[in-house]
Amino acid sequence: MTDLSGTLNDNNLLTVAFYNTENLFDIYDSETTNDSDLTPTADKRWTSKRYGRKINNIGFAISKIGMLETNKHPALIGLAEVENESVIKDLISSNHLNPFNYQYVHFDSKDERGIDVALLYNASVFKVETASPFFIELYNNAGKPDYTRDILLVTGFLDSVKIHVIINHWSSRRAGEKETEHKRLAASNKVGDIIATIKSTDSDAKIIIMGDFNEDPSSFNIKRLVDGFQLVNPMTALRTYSRGTSNHNRQWNVFDQIFFTKNILESETSHIQFEKADIFDANFLKKSNGKYKGSPLRTYVGKKYHGGYSDHFPVYITLSIKLPAK
Repeated sequence: MTDLSGTLNDNNLLTVAFYNTENLFDIYDSETTNDSDLTPTADKRWTSKRYGRKINNIGFAISKIGMLETNKHPALIGLAEVENESVIKDLISSNHLNPFNYQYVHFDSKDERGIDVALLYNASVFKVETASPFFIELYNNAGKPDYTRDILLVTGFLDSVKIHVIINHWSSRRAGEKETEHKRLAASNKVGDIIATIKSTDSDAKIIIMGDFNEDPSSFNIKRLVDGFQLVNPMTALRTYSRGTSNHNRQWNVFDQIFFTKNILESETSHIQFEKADIFDANFLKKSNGKYKGSPLRTYVGKKYHGGYSDHFPVYITLSIKLPAK
């Protein structure tokens, strides 16, 4: 846990979270994306029953993020690996989220797998002003477009405080870290462009950047943003030998991060203030036995169905809202 401001002594606390939901797909085969492995007749047997369980699991997890600190469900949740608008609607209508006033922002991207980013927000405390997707221009070795998920910018008012939220899901390392480095560099450049544009019209803009970056906080592509725009990354201290947001070959990473402009840390001048950051790795999200005990309890491992949640733990920050004095 990272705590940069001392104890939580303000009752007006809110949670901002990010969750890579790991292939939150419907059961239908899309003609425009590579999702044929997640259908009822495919080897994985992605049935309506399994889909319903996945929706219920993700909804339950989201409802618990930050509950210990705020005693309420999250105000904002950035999502990665959601297939389409339909699965988002099913998610916010699920048993654990339906009682809350969640709405969403989502745009279809040209990602070849058909996965997008999105924002869920509690409409009782956040009002959307504008929202835009940003395309990342990439090409493969043959010079043809290499489509990936867009970056999402949502600007709105969090309990009357204007903020800008940038949601990311940078390219995977699956084909090799060095081989895919240029893709994450392109995404980093795009985020930098977005931040610069926001600041060109409001130098004191409050900006929150979140996502699955497929990079640790110490990586070049993250640090160049943090250092170049004087941001605060509280996730830096969260990774340990035995803890992170995802686990590959029994090694922990903190690819999932939330960082922000320094003015969210300045308690004397800001009406929105950072309190703490943490990984939401409650026991129900973990494997309870075996050699991978403690790692994320996934929906599938390979083609074998495990009925879990995701291969990533969510991350979150807690904010206190101090309204301007009248």
